Amino acid sequence: MFRRREPVPFAFLAEADRFRSNVAPPPRQRSSVSQIAGKWLLGLTIVAGLVGSLVLGMPALSTPSDTGNRQSQASQGR
Repeated sequence: MFRRREPVPFAFLAEADRFRSNVAPPPRQRSSVSQIAGKWLLGLTIVAGLVGSLVLGMPALSTPSDTGNRQSQASQGR
């Protein structure tokens, strides 16, 4: 049912800590002005789309306030 894992020798773990690489990763390249502007433009487009969908969708989600005793024409027999 459950498999027993083989024990890992602790000496192996100690050796792994001792042999760390001294090679540093290359430095990150700085984004150019056009890349930064493109990221901002993409972000603003996404935010504007969300705000626009809220503005256009809110009237559809609201209920009319003058819903007194209005009946449909079909219920009146017309």
